[in-house]
Amino acid sequence: MIVDNTQTQMRKGILEYCILSIISRGEIYASDIIGELKKAQLLVVEGTLYPLLTRLKNNGLLSYVWKESTSGPPRKYYEITAAGTEVLNKLDTTWEELLFAVQTSTAGRVERTADDDAGRQ
Repeated sequence: MIVDNTQTQMRKGILEYCILSIISRGEIYASDIIGELKKAQLLVVEGTLYPLLTRLKNNGLLSYVWKESTSGPPRKYYEITAAGTEVLNKLDTTWEELLFAVQTSTAGRVERTADDDAGRQ
């Protein structure tokens, strides 16, 4: 269905932005990133996250360090690089521009719907 495809594309489009934002708060383990995304109702599985983290790392936006774990093998903790912070700042601006564009574009429709509902009462 076209709606499902559009919704999927919209979510994919903001996923990198959300991941960079989460990592910008401080060093974080991949499963904790998934937890944050789930909390935000942007569900992601490991099979989606790890290739994305690898791509962001290969593009110089993230780095990682291995840390020993008390409950198993060492864990890879991600952190944002200076280049990643620069990209994130640009994405913040882009998000604000997109938010304005969507709110402006949909305002007439939303208001018209509210007016139509009021007229029916």
